[in-house]
Amino acid sequence: MSNSVAESGAQGPATPGGEFRGSGSRGPFRGFPACWLALLAGPLSFGIAGPALILDDIARALDVSTGAATWTVTAFGWGIAVGTPLLAGLLDRRGVRAALTVCGLLVLVGAGLAATVPVLPVLVVGTALQGLGTAGLTATAMNLADSPRVMGLVTASLAVVGSTAPLAGSLVNDLLSWRAVLALPVLSAVAIPFVAARCANRAPAVREPFDPVGAALLTALVTALVFVPHQPLIAGVCSAAGAALLAARVRARPHGFVPAVLVRAPSFLLSAGLAFCLAVVNFGLMYAIPEQLDDHTSWSSSEIGVAMVWPLLLGGTLSWFVVAASARTGRRPVIATLVVLAVLGPVLAVLSTASLVLLAAQALASIAAASGQGVLAVHATSAVPDDQRPPAIGLFNLAYLLGAAFGPAIVSLLAL
Repeated sequence: MSNSVAESGAQGPATPGGEFRGSGSRGPFRGFPACWLALLAGPLSFGIAGPALILDDIARALDVSTGAATWTVTAFGWGIAVGTPLLAGLLDRRGVRAALTVCGLLVLVGAGLAATVPVLPVLVVGTALQGLGTAGLTATAMNLADSPRVMGLVTASLAVVGSTAPLAGSLVNDLLSWRAVLALPVLSAVAIPFVAARCANRAPAVREPFDPVGAALLTALVTALVFVPHQPLIAGVCSAAGAALLAARVRARPHGFVPAVLVRAPSFLLSAGLAFCLAVVNFGLMYAIPEQLDDHTSWSSSEIGVAMVWPLLLGGTLSWFVVAASARTGRRPVIATLVVLAVLGPVLAVLSTASLVLLAAQALASIAAASGQGVLAVHATSAVPDDQRPPAIGLFNLAYLLGAAFGPAIVSLLAL
């Protein structure tokens, strides 16, 4: 059993059949306490989507271009991409309480910088620190989820917050300031003491010595991948080189920072690959649908923003029920259904210009991605040994987040 699950006192992780095993007793995060895991993870989405409608305000306040102001969001994206595997590794080696402490400090320091120092380089550092911290908190929340129902609640919180984050950011900007919007991920820290109190203080499992070379190579690879949409040629070459070096490192150190057992598990790779594809479709349509609505309706940008809330919110809300139901109906029919929905979404968006059909297309993609993240996370962790659950969660989330980065970039290239 992984150290973090042992620390939590929760029922064990998923069995190969996809059910979570245990003695039948209620884990520490069943019922209402599961909401603390949702609060621990959900605010990550504020950092991704919260500034979407206020970048012009940030640019004016800093006297920089909107493109320059966008670096605050890019830095957060880099933080969650890099932080997901790195801080999942901390969780694996040092346990839940150490991960909560380090991630909480990163979020608090980053939010403090973002809220109090209105200088672009400092804001970039602040949002990057928040990205690192919230990535670790989200990985911890998913690792502590001891049933498909709780996993669904955690992933649904990410989707629901993400669907409402742009409007929430706009309201916070009007009531307080744009600096408060950049600091919204700090809400994750509210859940830390409550989650820590429900985790037994047990020593982590004994591990092999830390693999700094593997960690550095994975960090370099993720960094290059994050910049592929911005600098395709240079970042693409660096990504290929980084992947080759990391593959060599995994062969040389099979029990290192990237465990070979994960890379060699077809079910894990398939789950992570499907999660990536579902995220590409969903986040790509999140950029394509508003453009379609702008071209084919007379709606203002604010009206389009409001209209986009309901399909995204619907997807996030339904995902909780879908992930919970997958434990009873089996994963394969659920995953097959989600893939069909993900295919139908872009097909409808291409074939129709009617506003209701376009919004329905976004709803289908949102349901597929939000539900798929939870269902496939359960599948991915059940496909590997119990003691590899934390790194499996970290690498799985990394695949999903990279899909979120590539989706908009692919849409931009297709529009050229």
